Amino acid sequence: MDQLIKKGRRTRPKHLPVPRPPVPAHKVPPYRAVSARLRPYTFSQSTPIGLDRVGCQRQARISNISTDGGAETSALVDDNGSEDDYNYDDICQANPRYLQPGGEQLAINELISDGSVVYAEALWDHVTMDDQELGFKAGDVIRVLEASNKDWWWGRIGDNEAWFPASFVRLRVNQEDVSENSGSFQDEEQDAEARTFRHKNAENKDQMRTNVIREIMNTERVYIKHLKDICEGYIKQCRKHTSMFTEAQLKTIFGNIEDIYKFQKTFLKDLEKQYNKEESHLSEIGDCFLENQVGFSIYSEYCNNHPNACLELSNLMKHSKYRHFFEACRLLQQMIDIAIDGFLLTPVQKICKYPLQLAELLKYTTQDHSDYNRIKEAYEVMKNVACLINERKRRLESIDKIACWQVSIVGWEGQDVLARSSELIHSGELTKVFKQGKSQQRTFFLFDHQLVFCKKDLLRRDILYYKGRIDMDEMEFADVEDGKDRDFNLNIKNAFKVVNKETDEVHLFCAKKQEDKLRWLKAFVDERKRVQEDKDMGMEISEDQKKQAMHNAKKSRQGKMKGVTYNGFPSVPSHQNLHPIHQRHITVPTSIPQQQVFALAEPKRKNSPFWNTITKLTPFKK
Repeated sequence: MDQLIKKGRRTRPKHLPVPRPPVPAHKVPPYRAVSARLRPYTFSQSTPIGLDRVGCQRQARISNISTDGGAETSALVDDNGSEDDYNYDDICQANPRYLQPGGEQLAINELISDGSVVYAEALWDHVTMDDQELGFKAGDVIRVLEASNKDWWWGRIGDNEAWFPASFVRLRVNQEDVSENSGSFQDEEQDAEARTFRHKNAENKDQMRTNVIREIMNTERVYIKHLKDICEGYIKQCRKHTSMFTEAQLKTIFGNIEDIYKFQKTFLKDLEKQYNKEESHLSEIGDCFLENQVGFSIYSEYCNNHPNACLELSNLMKHSKYRHFFEACRLLQQMIDIAIDGFLLTPVQKICKYPLQLAELLKYTTQDHSDYNRIKEAYEVMKNVACLINERKRRLESIDKIACWQVSIVGWEGQDVLARSSELIHSGELTKVFKQGKSQQRTFFLFDHQLVFCKKDLLRRDILYYKGRIDMDEMEFADVEDGKDRDFNLNIKNAFKVVNKETDEVHLFCAKKQEDKLRWLKAFVDERKRVQEDKDMGMEISEDQKKQAMHNAKKSRQGKMKGVTYNGFPSVPSHQNLHPIHQRHITVPTSIPQQQVFALAEPKRKNSPFWNTITKLTPFKK
């Protein structure tokens, strides 16, 4: 990848301007571009506060000779010659062009033309083989040299200049804090200028903290406006048109966004109380996040439902009357020029943005600041909230796969596997040994809380019959050395035991190889660890979601079966798509048959001599 990225950078000869090729004609992927379309106003949410002040200020003596012969006074004057710090509102009042579409690029370009240094930070890797495009990795800092095009900006990393997609970056909140991997300046004079600028801002950390606090407050207000527009502009109008939308459709499309709107209004009120308008760097907002950490859990339901919302919305958008209806709602509410899918994406983005904002705020909060410890704790809390939401989303995806797996098992008995489990941790072939010397080869599936074992059909090896389960909450496991076992009075190899802690009942299992045995022992440790983590995180899947997963799985299977039977049982699909990997969540292959999944555990069978003889003697050949 590094080679591709390097190839995508245009090398710049020193002291020579780079001839700029035409802007790339192709468009960036829509799922990347959606973040670039979210423009609450001319400066987007990712645009830093104080972008108009990113240029290097110069210390100058202004001689103000009063009429009475007063002495000269000194003032800090910026490159534009203004004594006062002007803000974006002042720019807009002075020049209404910035309020028009494309005003953000216009403002950035005018800052660049005035000599200001503007930096952007990469959000994603941009891998390209086109020498006219700038390749970079997530986290790289790019100096923006031109932003006249809304989709493609011209920038520099090191000695390389080229076009890069604007939606892949965000402008830095503090332009002064330039990392080591940012682009170098054009000559020695600019390098010295940058060093002076960084030194000066190291002494002005309060201003950096002010920038971050203001960004948090401003983006929160804009976010509330978005939620209000969705609730009043879309949902209200949709409920008036019962002939176009059912309540089930509205629930699928908008989820619990109205509950999120109510919660966020309360959260914003808490922030406003703690916000120090006069001296923003003294604001103490850490407690606001800590006191509302439970409330942020409502985002889990919305994020889990969002893929279904996108699917339902895309089906409706195939009809022109729905496209016209949603556009009319947007215009009637005087909402910004974003499609409805862009608005519905904002809660998903917002909950993931809180940890980033708090991490940046913590970076510019000194340890002697009264809010330092609370900000640090709030950062961990919001990071855990985001992780929990992501984990719940992955679990919901996994229970759908587990439900489909269960309905493919022949002769299932007892409660559903989803009643206690939500993730497959390990699976494979083991031999179960009994004290009488008998043994059975079974296929085992280790879920959280339980171990399910099945038997393969003798002829169709892709069919599994349910044979039982073991409650892992009552069990302990132990490694067994090779040799004669005292309890079973048998010679064993690659074995381990699972013992009931209450009844002392012992289950003895043997693996085919030492490596397989070690994998199982590790899987048992992972299972206990996973159960404890779920308990600590409060990970729960609702009964309705479990029932829905089983309902969908049974309905899907009935549609594929069409009444075909085998040995008196309904036939099962040829693909039993349940296959664990050693990661935090289950990933299930979609094109691997069950025979291939367990190919390593299948013994190779030799052709029977009897059938070979019959084949040679038979007078007929097909």
